[in-house]
Amino acid sequence: MTTKEAAVTAIPTLTTKRLVLRPLDNADVPGFVEIWSDPEFTRYIGGRSDPDSVWHAMAGNIGCWALTGVGPWAVVERSTGSLVGRAGLWTEPGWPDVEAVWFIRRDRWGRGYAREAASAAIGWAFAQRPDLDEVVAVILPDNTASVRVAERLDMTPRRLEFIHGEDHAVYTISQADWSAALRGLPAVPAVPAQAG
Repeated sequence: MTTKEAAVTAIPTLTTKRLVLRPLDNADVPGFVEIWSDPEFTRYIGGRSDPDSVWHAMAGNIGCWALTGVGPWAVVERSTGSLVGRAGLWTEPGWPDVEAVWFIRRDRWGRGYAREAASAAIGWAFAQRPDLDEVVAVILPDNTASVRVAERLDMTPRRLEFIHGEDHAVYTISQADWSAALRGLPAVPAVPAQAG
């Protein structure tokens, strides 16, 4: 997709059973500052939590949409209206392919939100881009929680790539395998929140 074609692509809003994936907004900065301030949340993904850095990261995410026609969405919990993370798609020059990404705040871990949001994004990507052969997930091998999400999405580990100064496992799912998995994919179970 050329930059000119991508720039005219409006960022859609996707709705799942429990989530809304919507365009990022300036009003999201405080929520993302709070999410990115949790060191356990950023353990494998990094990122700074000051408002300027969060805003610049959001601008980069919106820029991904403008330059490539895909990008991340803000993830909002339908039942509460709370911002619970960012998920969607990512690509950049030299990237392995269009990547499914999921960043869900720690107090919502274990509920299947990452899988639900990523499923919506992958389905959207394949529907919008019939020429897209596969979607990838680029994961640090020690990030076992994200590895489990990739596996639950029926993604397969294919190779290691040295990206941004570290070896990352590259998981993939082809468009054909995604279509086949959809026919037999069980519903995302809601896991009760742990008492804390």
